[in-house]
Amino acid sequence: MARDLIAKHQLSGVDERDRGFSRQVTIEQVDGQYLASLRYESTVVATGGADDETSALAELIEKLHRMGYGQLQTQQSFLGEIYLGTQEACVEYPDPERPEQLVDPDGILGWIRRLFRQF
Repeated sequence: MARDLIAKHQLSGVDERDRGFSRQVTIEQVDGQYLASLRYESTVVATGGADDETSALAELIEKLHRMGYGQLQTQQSFLGEIYLGTQEACVEYPDPERPEQLVDPDGILGWIRRLFRQF
């Protein structure tokens, strides 16, 4: 089972604890399938097999969104072993919509108003 390095992308965003981060994502090809992987602190997130590099990266982003990560963007920094620097454009991934029951349009001020109305 040979692993061929396809690309490396710089991924940045906000983790589930609202801390900014920037880490490298590795895209490899194994037995004709593309795999994306990210190591962040003690967490390793990896995809199954995808048909192409773009699909593998999209699957990784979707997993991170489900884990509570947000404001994600990538920029390809390596094509195989060739360093691209910052030549490639950044790709931003919009955060998924939150369910309406979790969104409070008044925020903390609305909560304080409702609290004082009780008295």
